[in-house]
Amino acid sequence: MYAQAADTFTTVRDLLRFAVSRFNDAGLTFGHGTDNAHDEAAYLILSTLKLPIDRLEPYLDARLLPTEVKDVVDLIERRAEERVPVAYLTHEAWQGDFSFYVDERVLVPRSFIHELLGEPLSPWIEHPELVHRALDLCTGSGCLAIQLAHHYPDAEVDAVDISLDALEVAAINVQNYGLEEQVQLIHTDLFEGLEDKYDLIISNPPYVDAESVDALPQEYLHEPELALGSGEDGLDATREILRQAADRLNDGGVLLVEIGHNRDMLEECFPSLPFTWLETASGDGFVFLLTREELVAGLAADN
Repeated sequence: MYAQAADTFTTVRDLLRFAVSRFNDAGLTFGHGTDNAHDEAAYLILSTLKLPIDRLEPYLDARLLPTEVKDVVDLIERRAEERVPVAYLTHEAWQGDFSFYVDERVLVPRSFIHELLGEPLSPWIEHPELVHRALDLCTGSGCLAIQLAHHYPDAEVDAVDISLDALEVAAINVQNYGLEEQVQLIHTDLFEGLEDKYDLIISNPPYVDAESVDALPQEYLHEPELALGSGEDGLDATREILRQAADRLNDGGVLLVEIGHNRDMLEECFPSLPFTWLETASGDGFVFLLTREELVAGLAADN
């Protein structure tokens, strides 16, 4: 039915109307770059047609080739039928002004940490040139490591992941940004085998608890399970990071970690750590900051 209907489509406007209706009818879940059917449809169409993704209006009545219509309709159907996140269909995901290659070997980038790099950290890191070495744990697609390199151009950046598949994707992005000399990709489990010390460590580790993993919408099940869940309460990786980070930070060094909706549980587990919860576009309970000195004192008190 949908293939037959596609024969009547001639413009971007036709495809947009069809896609919005199709997505709403399928009851899709959004959250991999957009939060509604219209924005998702517009992005999918513009990206597939290699048009600027922020300029829909000039192209609404542009007439399309039959092959272009078919390419777009095929992806609309995959999004609706298979519930594949749109970023995996276009092989592109955006964070702020940065575009990254993605596929099903990595999470679709959506960490709040990218909002906090640079000026928002100035109360703790007065000048960017003070960051000589930085570490991104659980780098995935390499998106945060690349943004570290952008905000701290004098820093050597190590980007760590336990998944070789993820590091292959990260290598594509590092090469696309020409950062092979600044960003080093390392295959290991968190801090294992690392000997250097850092001025800034960031991490968007797995943090979904087991019950929530079981209840995830189908869209999220296309993402690597290894990058989503972390034990029964979702905090296994975060606990390990907190226990080891002080040994890998220089004096005055900063740790920045995203933990989703686990704030209450984390504060209960580490009652003496003076977490600073940083404001992001979605609130102030998702990303915490600790200095090396706060880690050392807090962990000693808890023990």
